[in-house]
Formats: sequence, structure tokens, C-alpha cells
Amino acid sequence: MDPGKAAILDSSPRSFSWLFALLPPPLSAAFLGRMNVIDHVRDMAAAGLHSNVRLLSSLLLTMSNNNPELFSPSQKYQLLVYHADSLFHDKEYRNAVSKYTMALQQKKALSKTSKVRPSTGNSASTPQSQCLPSEIEVKYKMAECYTMLKQDKDAIAILDGIPSRQRTPKINMMLANLYKKAGQERPSVTSYKEVLRQCPLALDAILGLLSLSVKGAEVASMTMNVIQTVPNLDWLSVWIKAYAFVHVGDNSRAINTICSLEKKSLLRDNVDLLGSLADLYFRAGDNKNSVLKFEQAQMLDPYLIKGMDVYGYLLAREGRLEDVENLGCRLFNISDQHAEPWVVSGCHSFYSKRYSRALYLGAKAIQLNSNSVQALLLKGAALRNMGRVQEAIIHFREAIRLAPCRLDCYEGLIECYLASNSIREAMVMANNVYKTLGANAQTLTLLATVCLEDPVTQEKAKTLLDKALTQRPDYIKAVVKKAELLSREQKYEDGIALLRNALANQSDCVLHRILGDFLVAVNEYQEAMDQYSIALSLDPNDQKSLEGMQKMEKEESPTDATQEEDVDDMEGSGEEGDLEGSDSEAAQWADQEQWFGMQ
Repeated sequence: MDPGKAAILDSSPRSFSWLFALLPPPLSAAFLGRMNVIDHVRDMAAAGLHSNVRLLSSLLLTMSNNNPELFSPSQKYQLLVYHADSLFHDKEYRNAVSKYTMALQQKKALSKTSKVRPSTGNSASTPQSQCLPSEIEVKYKMAECYTMLKQDKDAIAILDGIPSRQRTPKINMMLANLYKKAGQERPSVTSYKEVLRQCPLALDAILGLLSLSVKGAEVASMTMNVIQTVPNLDWLSVWIKAYAFVHVGDNSRAINTICSLEKKSLLRDNVDLLGSLADLYFRAGDNKNSVLKFEQAQMLDPYLIKGMDVYGYLLAREGRLEDVENLGCRLFNISDQHAEPWVVSGCHSFYSKRYSRALYLGAKAIQLNSNSVQALLLKGAALRNMGRVQEAIIHFREAIRLAPCRLDCYEGLIECYLASNSIREAMVMANNVYKTLGANAQTLTLLATVCLEDPVTQEKAKTLLDKALTQRPDYIKAVVKKAELLSREQKYEDGIALLRNALANQSDCVLHRILGDFLVAVNEYQEAMDQYSIALSLDPNDQKSLEGMQKMEKEESPTDATQEEDVDDMEGSGEEGDLEGSDSEAAQWADQEQWFGMQ
């Protein structure tokens, strides 16, 4: 090597680290002797050799403790950070926080030392300070540890300590999510807006703003520049409009807008859009289309997890428990660290009437994701069916806080109020939902459901159900409640007409079973049996359909026995022995009747 170059490299090896990176492997190996042990730790950390970093940094930190002069303050700071990073990778979050805290204390001492110590003019000191791990990045990692430990307040406190100008987009995004979770809407909005200012295509930040009631037009204005300057982003303003409708609870307009997006050739068969459509159909009470969209998304992405908890719930409601079990197994094979597999298995247990197991699985899902609305609903329903109504109410209220536009959250809470005979509280809640979410078929039916519990408001219930069925004649819950009202009034023919009309374009286990009950009431036994059979074919676990069928079979059996006996009598009318046998059998039954009477 040229002596001049060697002299330059000897004077300041770190100044030429970029040159070292460009050298071919044989030549670069010649310079390994110039690397100190901290450089090796840094390189292993950058290479993702976390277990190796953990072992080596642990030994070096012990050496430093036994001989404080062995490493400089900056080197010890680096060792602590790299050791904490390896602990974070191993999910030892409390230990990692402890080491990050020690690293920050070391950095603080280092900063004081550099302020007091005058500059020596050493050119190597500047590159070394540039190699130090970022203090801001250390605080972000600490906040991540706190969130994993469910210590959100500590996470907010550590991030709040970072000056606003030094906050990176990921810090603002984490702060926004933490503020939102804590119910601090104003600082959450500010943080989301800061993310968009730095990264105008941060779509999750856009969803965060929309969920906090920021107007869609205001959010769209923050992305206008990038839409105008970057090609092929003309869909973004429509996308924002669609999710603005989602977050104000306007399901029909949201569905129409997303459908218009999904039909565009460039966005056709997008899994996220299909999942959103499936969820919107579910919220609108259109379970059939919801299942179809979930199945379409699942076919496009066999490893899809998001939304599969709702899909599993819908399958369980339809009585397709074998499909639910298969779905749960498939999701567990994909990941058991998400709430969805546990919720799906919990739905299978719940609709198999194993409520204790459903409760456990729901609790496990909440442990993995405390924001899982479906997990809260599952656990709340299990608690309600186990008679622990007050605990169930807490879970339904939390679900409402997380998803204020989802009607099923309110339905669960109102069912709890009705189960505990708190009709007044149920009425107040139903009226609030009606005013908040608007007068649609679902809210009208929910309010009518509560009105049916009070004899004074029966007529109001009838009016509400008629309005709901005028808006959506195929809405199953409204049909069921109207049939319940007609049954009370013994208007079976009207009920049969209502149910036949509802079943003209759809097939539902509950509707077939209720139709069977109405047909029994008008002595149409054969068709009633057919309806019960159809109901059981749709849901083999439907106990009420099974009971209706068994009741009919019991009522028919004495008639059949009488008919057979008459035939036997006619065939054997000339046989004296048969008549004698018949007399003795009758006497035996007479004795038994007398015995039962004496009891």
C-alpha cells in the first residue's frame, strides 16, 4: 500500500469508515485489526445477531463494572444500548427498560462531561459522537417496552419528554395512538396532523383523524399537494371520503363509495377494501354479503387475519360450527399472537354452549389486544349467559367506547339491562342510539325490542317495526320481532305471510323455525315439520327447532298407535283369543292408572 495513504488512515481511521465499506472483502479484512470491541458489538447488532450481542455485551459490561477505566463513557453508553436492544428483541421488556434507563443516565453524564471538558481539537472525536446511538431512538424503544407492558402512562411520559421539533413521524404516530387510547383527543389530533405534515401518505394517521371526528374535507386538504404532484393518486380523495362515511356511521354511503373504488381496475381485488366492505355489510346487518366479501378476501389472501374474528362470529351464528373450527385452526397456524384466532375459537365454544371456555378464550384475546371489539363482545356475552351481568356490562361499555358506531355493542349492553330488569336504562340507551346513529332499520328495531318489554309501549313497538320493515323488508331481526308481536296477538296467518315473504329471497334458521311454530298453531303439521327440518339443516345445533320437532312427534305418536290398533282389531275381529288379550291388556292399564292416581 502507498505509504501516504497508510499515514492518512493511521491518523483518523474513523474518518474513512465509508471507504472501508467500499473495499472488497479480502482488503477489508486487513483492516479488522483497527476495530475495537465496541465496533464489533455495533456490527453484530446491525447484522441482527441479537443473541450474540446479548452475550458479549453482558460480559463487557461486567468487565466495565469491575474496571471503570476500561471503557470510555461513550463506549459504555453504547454497550448499554446494544444490550438493551438485545433484551428487547428477546421480549424481556422490563429488563430492557432498566438497561435503557441506565443508558440514558450514562448519556446524561457524558453530555455534562463534554460540556465541561474543553475541545482538544481531536478530529476523531466528532465521528465517534456521530456513531453513538440516538438518545431519541432510545426513548422510543423505552416507550415501546412500556406499551408492551401495558404501562401506557409511562410510555406517554417518556415520549412527552422529547421536544416537539425532535419528534420523528413514528414518535408522533405512537403518541397519537397512545393519546387516543387514553381519551385525550386534542393532543391525539395534533400528533396525527404532525405525522401527516411530515408524511402526507400516512393512511393510518388519516384513519386516526377521521376516527376522532375530524372532517373528511380538512383531512383531504392535508394531502392535496401530494395528490396533485404524484401520479396515480387520484383515488386517494375518494378513499378519504369513503372512510369519513365509515367513521360517522353512514354505512350505506360508505359501502357505495368503497364499491366505486373497488370497481376501478387499478384497485380491483384489493384485500383491505374487501375487508372494509365485509365489515360495513356486517354493521349494516347484511350478513349474507358480509360473509361473501370475507370469503372473497380470504381467497385472495389465505394468510389474512384482520377481520376474521367477525367472519368467524357470522359463521357461528349461522350454525356452521365445523367451518368455524376449521377457521380457528387455520388462524392459529398463521399466528397465535393475534386476538382473532382466540375470538374465533371462543365463538365456536359460545355457540356450543360452553360459556366458561368462551370466557377464557375471550379474556386471552383481550390480553393480546385490548382494543379488540369482537373479543370484548365475546367475553361480555359469555359473562351475561353465565349470569354475571354486571361484569358483562363493563365489557360492553368498553366496546362502545372503542367502536361508537357499531350497533352490536349497544345491543349487547341493552340485552344486559333487560336481563337484569333495568328496562328504564335499556330505554334510555336505545333512544340515545336512535338519536346518535339515525333512524334506520337497525336502530328502529333495537328501540322496538325494548318497547316490547313494557306492555304500555306495545303499540309504539308495532309502529317502529313497521317503519323498519318498510325501509328493509328483509331485515331478519325486524321480521323476528314483528313475528313475536303477532304471536302475542295470536295473528298467526299474518305472521305466516310475513315470514313467507321474508324467506322468499333468503334462508335463515330462526325464520324457518318461527314459521314452523306458526304453522303448528294453525294445525299445518306436515309443513311445520318441513320447516323445522330446514331450520335444523341450516343449524343442526338449534335446540328450539329440535324441541319443536320432538313435540310434534310426541303429539303424533298416540294417533298413529290408535290407527294401528284399529287395523289390528278389524283384522282380528273373528279371533276370540285376541279379544281376550285385548281385555286383559286394558285391565292392566286400568290397574296402572289407578296406581298412578293413588300416588
